[in-house]
Amino acid sequence: MTTETPRPQGESLQVFKGTFIHATDTSPMETLAPRILGVNGMGKIVFIETVDKEEELSQTWHFQKKNIRVLQQREEFFIPGLVDTHIHASQYPNMGTCLDLPLLEWLVEYTFPVESKFKDLKFAEDTYTKVVKRTLRNGTTTACYFATIHTESTLKLCSIINKLGQRAFVGKVCMDLNNLFPTYKEQLCESVSETRRFVTELTGRMYPLVKPIVTPRFVPSCSSELLQQLGSYANTEDLHIQSHISESRAEVELVKSLFPDCKNYTDVYDKHSLLNDKTIMAHGVYLSNEELKVFHQKGAAISHCPNSNISLCSGLFDARNALNHNVKVGLGTDVSGGYSPSILHAMRTAIDTTKIHGFQTSNYERLSYQEVFKLATLGGCQALGLDHVTGNFEVGKDFDAILVNTSVPNSPFDIFPNDTQEDIFQKFLNLGDDRNMVEVYVAGKKVVPFPNA
Repeated sequence: MTTETPRPQGESLQVFKGTFIHATDTSPMETLAPRILGVNGMGKIVFIETVDKEEELSQTWHFQKKNIRVLQQREEFFIPGLVDTHIHASQYPNMGTCLDLPLLEWLVEYTFPVESKFKDLKFAEDTYTKVVKRTLRNGTTTACYFATIHTESTLKLCSIINKLGQRAFVGKVCMDLNNLFPTYKEQLCESVSETRRFVTELTGRMYPLVKPIVTPRFVPSCSSELLQQLGSYANTEDLHIQSHISESRAEVELVKSLFPDCKNYTDVYDKHSLLNDKTIMAHGVYLSNEELKVFHQKGAAISHCPNSNISLCSGLFDARNALNHNVKVGLGTDVSGGYSPSILHAMRTAIDTTKIHGFQTSNYERLSYQEVFKLATLGGCQALGLDHVTGNFEVGKDFDAILVNTSVPNSPFDIFPNDTQEDIFQKFLNLGDDRNMVEVYVAGKKVVPFPNA
């Protein structure tokens, strides 16, 4: 029986009956239909069983048939919450615009100016509320956010995430070099001390789902001293780490000129103690096989951001090659380098990217849509070190989930009598949007629709 030991039912229990689609360690996608699933008052899955066990479960867990949430056959199903492993909350005002320049010029012309505005707490609160709500509506139950160099507004982002119920890592950006935009940077000592203050204050607030992550922006904006101090601090405090790596050719060449004694971009982070099993690096488009081997050895992960890589003309990340090197890979929107806040859209662009690799290389093994679905859910949790907490519908894990309804009014696609469950799921993956995500749960709590909305 797929269940944990029952407890006295003084706690509330949510029970759902219908179809559940998820990934596991051994399968990129499994369709469990029909199943009955229970979530306890702590938001954890306590059983998932075939429906013929309903009577036995009701006696064991003390629930009544009338309290079971029964999903519509075929049209409704649950998937795990989507995981955005790389998003710049502070760039949200520019989303959908400013995509006419390559990375380094784009930072100077558009990105640094908008991030500079976040010293204004009112502007920060308005923007951060909008981005967290937007991502939740699009099914992002877990997000790994870059904020800005401003500690107070970054803490404001954390309080908004906590209030709205999303699971997140949040990083105060660290950068003591910026020759391209000199007014947007910190002093070395300030960057380190403010990172310590941010982590201490956020930890002290004891938000259950919001955690700090050490965030050197990327190598060109950080001195060797800053990288070293951040690496030492992260390791001493056992903190997660995020940054960017090998996003564009120009960036790779710049890093080579800044750190001529390092073998490659990966070596810079490694020599500064910033590459370990709690590290996630965005992009990795131009990582060599030698670098991927180091990623595997260190246990570091990559956030694949296909929309951004194409939008900024950075390149095409080869996710298959990274997976073949046993490197953990998740998906990221990279708002606003990516113009969509939707991980569904990231899945589609990842599929397009793997097809383009297939055009370019003979006998190339393209990623299947099932594999990309895993990257968006369990794979993202593995990349962030959360797969023991959530990511699929296994007993003992938090219930982070999206209730998908494919027959909502004005749905962006239609289903037909002969469509199989797999057909319907593929239509949702390729054509669906937030209209189909009628309910979103994080740790068992329904966070979408928003209360009092």
